[in-house]
Amino acid sequence: MLLTIDVGNTNTVLGVFRDDKLIANWRLTTARQQTVDEYGVLARNLFTLAGLDDAEIGGVIISSVVPPLNWTLGELSRIYFGHKAMFVEMGVKTGMAVLVDNPLEVGADRIVNGVAAFHQYGGPCIVVDFGTAITFDVISAKGEYLGGVIAPGLGIASEALFARAARLPRVEIKDPGKVIGTNTITHMQAGLYYGAIDMVDGMLTRIKYELGSPVTVVATGGQAKGSKLIDHTDDFLTLTGLRIIWEKNQAADAGKGTATQRHSRLPAPARKAQH
Repeated sequence: MLLTIDVGNTNTVLGVFRDDKLIANWRLTTARQQTVDEYGVLARNLFTLAGLDDAEIGGVIISSVVPPLNWTLGELSRIYFGHKAMFVEMGVKTGMAVLVDNPLEVGADRIVNGVAAFHQYGGPCIVVDFGTAITFDVISAKGEYLGGVIAPGLGIASEALFARAARLPRVEIKDPGKVIGTNTITHMQAGLYYGAIDMVDGMLTRIKYELGSPVTVVATGGQAKGSKLIDHTDDFLTLTGLRIIWEKNQAADAGKGTATQRHSRLPAPARKAQH
């Protein structure tokens, strides 16, 4: 089995794959202050409740946009699962060229989403991820990462209203059923919910215009709904992308090992003749 971990600013999502099938998943609050042992106990409990044996885990791959947690999760993998974690970072084979000014600026989760979307739905495609921020990532017909957009997420917008306007309360973010609200709560819900939907549809329209060709739109994240321009919704897109990247790297390592093994079997004179 493979353990995949997607660490976001607000939530951390864990998934367990047996071959290519996602057999368990959990969404947790990203807790920067938890220790290795606290994460370990939590992980063990989750596995027990799901009826899974953590000893069956054959590898761990992590996508993280919260660098302070990387060491903790790396130790979690080493101590509690017996494996060195693979982090999606420079040097990891993704199969996706990143055609932006500075590839290091692009969050690992966005590359992972792009890999999964292209694998599942082909290209060109746009990935919309509804997380702490709402991100748009554009993948070419050749599977290249072309760039994207970052906009404030619904949670950020809601907290900003509460923090900066003395008489506005915190509200549940949901579809109020109509745009014209009849009280402060529904006024805010309409502004947040429909405002986000219209922003997404407007941004997708602009991106499609710039691309100038038909494109598939794939959405993921906790609030991926409502837009008229989304073709597919995939709640586990990032976990799937992590699995695909893991498999690419395992295949690449196996290929290197085979090549080294073949080379080592060559007789000494033949090796000398090749140099």
